[in-house]
Amino acid sequence: MPTLVEKPLTTSRADADALLALAEDRGVPVMVDHTYLFHPGFRAMKQEALVLGELQALRTAGGNWGPFRRDVDVVWDWAPHDVAMCLDLVGDRPVEIEAWSKQRQTTPEGVGEVIEVRLTFEDGVAADLRVGNLMEHRTRFLAAIFGRHKLIFSDEGGDALTHHVRPDRQRSSADEEPAKAVPVADTPPLTVAVQEFAEAIRHRSTDLSGLRLAVDVVSVLEQCQAALGR
Repeated sequence: MPTLVEKPLTTSRADADALLALAEDRGVPVMVDHTYLFHPGFRAMKQEALVLGELQALRTAGGNWGPFRRDVDVVWDWAPHDVAMCLDLVGDRPVEIEAWSKQRQTTPEGVGEVIEVRLTFEDGVAADLRVGNLMEHRTRFLAAIFGRHKLIFSDEGGDALTHHVRPDRQRSSADEEPAKAVPVADTPPLTVAVQEFAEAIRHRSTDLSGLRLAVDVVSVLEQCQAALGR
């Protein structure tokens, strides 16, 4: 049966692999709602990136105050979005995964934590992620650096995607060009996801690339847990 799954796909690589094998055997569309992969701002970032040259680094932040869950920690609750965007932009799996707990405390609502993760890819690109449920305000952004060019995707209100250009060595920082807002459609990402899922059913799609990415996301999250000693 065609299926649209909430993120994360599973909380273990073994279960994710089993679901992928089942989907391949049945030949039906299975999509995972990594919400920001369907966000018009993120998709515009991918298009802009095509003409900016070699990707050098990624920086992300995602979090809020809460939620405080009993069944999973912030690795599984907040990090799937950031990991999914980084893997999708780089188009590869990381060769090294490091993770640190930067803040952990018990609140009246439950145990909260902020973690930092570094994903290093084979071509030398490093992605630094900061996620957690102890942040004072809702945060969600991704910065992609291409030499003097930087794209910032934000879901914090305001412009969803901005293009920044740093001055070259012959110019001072005061000469930095103002950030340029990139036009982005205002379609809600969940609407995009549901529409594409409906299209996949209608055309009997057997494209499981999104599901395979989701399996890789689960693998990274599992390795983050191991790096944290859990």
